Amino acid sequence: MTNISQKTLDDLEFDVVKLQVEAYCITSLGKSKINKLKPLSNKNDITEALILVNEFLSSFENENRIPNHGFEDITDELKLLCIENNFLENEQFRKIASLSIASNILLKFFQKFKEYYPTIFKISNNIEKTNLISSEINSIIDKYGEIRNDASDSLYSIRKSIQSVRNKINTSFNAALSQYNSEEYLDEIRETVMENRRVLAVKAMYRRKVKGSILGASKTGSIVYIEPETTHKYHRDLNNLEFDESEEIKKILIRLTNYVRDFKPLITKYQDYLTLMDFLYAKAKYAKEINGILPNLNNNQEMFLKDAYHPLLLVANNQENKKTFPQNISMNVESRIIVISGPNAGGKSITLKTVGLIQLMMQSGLLVPINQQSKMCFFQNILSDIGDNQSIENHLSTYSYRLNQMNYFLKKCTNNTLFLIDEFGTGSDPELGGALAETFLEVFYKRGAFGIITTHYSNLKLLANELPYIQNANMLFDEKTLLPIYKLVIGQAGSSFTFEVAQKNGIPYNLINRSKKKIERGKIRFEKTIAKLQKERSKLEKTERALKKNEVKKELEAEKLASLKQKAQKKLLNYQELYDSNQRLIYLGKKIRDLGDNFLNNGRKRELLSELFKLVQIENSKKEKLSNKQKIDKLTKQNRLQKEVEKKLVKIRKRKKEAKVKEDHIPQKTIHNFKIGESVRMDGGKAIGTIDKIEKGKAIINYGLFTTNVSLERLEFVQIKK
Repeated sequence: MTNISQKTLDDLEFDVVKLQVEAYCITSLGKSKINKLKPLSNKNDITEALILVNEFLSSFENENRIPNHGFEDITDELKLLCIENNFLENEQFRKIASLSIASNILLKFFQKFKEYYPTIFKISNNIEKTNLISSEINSIIDKYGEIRNDASDSLYSIRKSIQSVRNKINTSFNAALSQYNSEEYLDEIRETVMENRRVLAVKAMYRRKVKGSILGASKTGSIVYIEPETTHKYHRDLNNLEFDESEEIKKILIRLTNYVRDFKPLITKYQDYLTLMDFLYAKAKYAKEINGILPNLNNNQEMFLKDAYHPLLLVANNQENKKTFPQNISMNVESRIIVISGPNAGGKSITLKTVGLIQLMMQSGLLVPINQQSKMCFFQNILSDIGDNQSIENHLSTYSYRLNQMNYFLKKCTNNTLFLIDEFGTGSDPELGGALAETFLEVFYKRGAFGIITTHYSNLKLLANELPYIQNANMLFDEKTLLPIYKLVIGQAGSSFTFEVAQKNGIPYNLINRSKKKIERGKIRFEKTIAKLQKERSKLEKTERALKKNEVKKELEAEKLASLKQKAQKKLLNYQELYDSNQRLIYLGKKIRDLGDNFLNNGRKRELLSELFKLVQIENSKKEKLSNKQKIDKLTKQNRLQKEVEKKLVKIRKRKKEAKVKEDHIPQKTIHNFKIGESVRMDGGKAIGTIDKIEKGKAIINYGLFTTNVSLERLEFVQIKK
């Protein structure tokens, strides 16, 4: 186990994750195992734990789904097996048999599909497969939990005798019933059952007439319940036989217990094995819920989280159909510490918790909600100081408590440590607390520790800018609305937007200005510079997103055009092939027509046949040798193309026909019988002239200042009103 304190587990809400995983367990022992889950420190153990879960998760998607692993807890039964001369009951044996059967089904399954589940098979292969336990139990106890008649020869004989006696009891009772009923000694109900025995319902006045034992009477006393004498005698025999039966069953159970006791170590292994299966099943189901994956693990102390989601926030938001914002964060030996700054409610704390909780989950063998390209490494220790930790019990202020925490950090912090501190240095005088926080950070830095802190202190931002292996970071805000975008940006400190937020919330400008004058000019300039840089970065982010969007759009359009071009080229090629084929057929048709004309003129049959034979030979020599399948494919293709062309021709012909019909319906312009001296104007014109001369379908029109030669078809007669 890692040296991770309960405080860190509580800060990062690891127990809440365990509760969510535990909900998927189907056995009490599985839940108990999840409840005891702790982060591991050994890299090999962590890797194996993650692979086991990943293999189990894969079974949900493939056809070789892992069989049911359900079982009942047999811890008490295993304890009883340790006690000599003790024996188990029927139901307890049934539980053991069921556990043995389930275990062997799984062992055989992983043996069969070891290629799919190599790591689980490796664990399974160390456990003995045997049906001896379940077979022996099932040979003694049936599926209803009863001892079989053939469990022993003595039991078989006793039960046979019991059955014979019961038959005699029924026969004797029925005889007595028939006799006393005919004598009208019995009530209308005739019989009933008392103390698990059949008795006669005798009228009270006739009780002395009926021989037997009185077992009771009705509330009114009008009926007396009597067991016939002959039946009573057989019941004594039955009681003796039932005692013998119970003694024989006891002997059988003792023998069976002794037999099973020899398998106690194996049965214990079976229970542990099925508990592990339930443990892996719950982890896999939880991974499916949060889209958890097996991360790329490395030994180089390199962490790169892409599209990392806070698991608890993701589950809660999914239930409420809310969006969860992922984070991208990178840490390595050359960028070990990240200082996140910026205004409150921007997502600094949740980013810090996301990194810490994902790391805890990974080192506990839980798949994590990150992108496939992400990388993760291992830490021996994870230290955290998150939230307001004022201690009432110890009478400590927030600052005193934090100083105690920092003292603890100084003792534990090494180059294999991940520390997470929220609101670093708060709880004291800003200037003094900031100075002390800066010193602590320098110590953590010199020890080579990895860490993430959130702060509002300018001196910590400046320190991060000065030291090579520390990076500033901020949470992006909208420069207009000052609302958070919930996106972490590495490389630049964040402004608290103190005065901007105050102004946005209606604080008078003169008060804000007075406040600014009370602060050192340098600090204000520093904050203004940071705020300006953040606004510029926000604009750049928007521009980058827009450019990426346009780029993707262009790529899609280019792909679409390329696809259309390819389709067009393919169709053009197919149509060309069809055209060439048809042209060839036309040529052959003309050739055969010429041969027919020659034969008609000269009547030389032999010459005709010779020419036809030559023509066939020439055509056959041009043909490719194709298989039957190729011939069918080619013919099918040609037919398809022919149909396609015909379909298009039908449309073209239809359009031409419709155009012709429209043309036919256009009324023809009637040509006037023009005469010299008539007033006319050209179609589309307004000027009116007179005809001076008509010759060969044309007329000379006089407009006064000039004349023109125009076709009669273009003239329109004008009636001049006098």
